[in-house]
Formats: sequence, structure tokens, C-alpha cells
Amino acid sequence: MSGQYRPIQSPKLQRESGSSEYEYREYAPSEKLASHVACYWTMDFDPGRGSRMHRILPDGCVDIIVDRRALSPRKAAFVEGLMATYEVLRFAEAQSLFGIRLFTESAPSLLRYPISAFIGQHVYIEEIWGTDGLFMVEEMLLAHEAPRIVEIADRKLIDRLSARDAPAHPLIYASMKEMYASKGSLSTADLADRVSFSERHLRRTFDRELGLSPKEMLGIVRFQSLLQDLYDGLYQGARSGFADLAAKYGYYDQSHFIKSFKRYYGMLPGQLARTDPALPDIT
Repeated sequence: MSGQYRPIQSPKLQRESGSSEYEYREYAPSEKLASHVACYWTMDFDPGRGSRMHRILPDGCVDIIVDRRALSPRKAAFVEGLMATYEVLRFAEAQSLFGIRLFTESAPSLLRYPISAFIGQHVYIEEIWGTDGLFMVEEMLLAHEAPRIVEIADRKLIDRLSARDAPAHPLIYASMKEMYASKGSLSTADLADRVSFSERHLRRTFDRELGLSPKEMLGIVRFQSLLQDLYDGLYQGARSGFADLAAKYGYYDQSHFIKSFKRYYGMLPGQLARTDPALPDIT
């Protein structure tokens, strides 16, 4: 259902993922999981050259994160809920993480809880999947290669889908479908009209199920769609300036765009362009 919505994280856009001490990679899920899993990812950091900043962008997804350096599976994996703004982490110690990035509309079917249950806290996988989750994490910790961990995750998620008893919330599913199709360029009123519910009911459902308003989710999907366009342009040679992209995605003036960019990315468009000369400037 997510179609062409492919959330972007900063290491891909800034092309920082290939340094010797810091590496971020993404892996595609199996075809059976393509509408449920945005990607699997790994992040490894070796502190041989000091500390490192790791920027996380809101992407409208929920992550299961596994600490591959954990000594025990019991506290090695947790669920990270939706983010409404960027976060910057500073790593000073060695890190080796594996992540499962789930689309919002599909995550409750796999996790068996509304997404709002994971806002602002780390919920360990044992708390939601019991011993079954512990066995999965233990198997992952024993695997040494990322492709093998991806196989384990694929198998586990497919098993959970085949036995699921918690279908996706129909209003959330329909709303996300409209958001993806419009690339987030809708008002809350327009979205409510398209799914045939009142704005009030839509807001209450999003707050209860996701812990995030439909307006906020629309903003995230629109911003991520712009980043996808920017990223695709880098590798297709069809680069657009930030001003052109802002107009394409319905930001009504430059000030509005810059404010939104700063909130979701944590830096100004011009600052991002200066981190990589291949990126277009703001004009």
C-alpha cells in the first residue's frame, strides 16, 4: 500500500555511510513484506577516531531496534515509536545496531499494540512478543553477518503476519494511503473529506492509535517525499534547487519551508547543501 513512499535517513542523503569508523546500510525486505517493512538497516560505529554524531529524522515509521553488542537477548531489542522532530545522538562508545523499519499502517498488525503505546518510551520486545521475541533476538545475536540477520527477521515477521489477529485500523490505513498518494500535500480538512470522516473524529483516532496528529503526519510525509525527490535527483542527474522543491510540495513561501526543514532535519537547507557539494543550493 505504501507504494513509492521510501523514507530517507540523513546518512543516505549526506552520503556519510561509507567512512571507515561509521557505516549505515539499508536492506530490502522480501516481496511478501514489501508493504509492511520500509527497510532493514544496520548502523556500526568504531570510536577509534573519537565520538560521532548520528542524526535521526522523523519518517512516519516505527522501528524495532536490536543492539547487536548486547550480552543478553532480554534487553537487546526494543520498539521505538513515531518521532515528530529530529534527534541527534552522540556516540562515544562502539555501536552495532540492526533495525526493522515498519510502515505505520502495518506496524500494529505485527506488534499487536497501537503505535501510541510506544511514544516516548522503549518497550522491550519480550514485553510484546514474549519468549517468541526472545528466541528471535537470541538467534540474531548469534548471527555475524547482516544478510543472515535479515533472513531471520524476514522469517519471523512473515510468521507473525500469517498468525495475526490484529488487522490494521481501517481509518488509519485509508488515511495513510491518501497521504502517500498525495505525498503529504493535503490539509487535514481535505484528508477528512477523502476518508469520509469528520476532522474531529480523524484527529481523535490518530491521537489514540498513533499518538500523533494527522496534521503532523501529513507534514512528515510531505517532508520525506521532498527528501526522496532530492535523493533521487542526486543519482539521476536531475537536480532541483530547494526553492523548486519547496514549490512542488506546496510550501507557500521560503520562510515556511525553511522553518519546516529546520524542525524535521535540524539544520537549514543551505547548511545541508554545504555538507555535500553534490546537493543543490537553496536557490
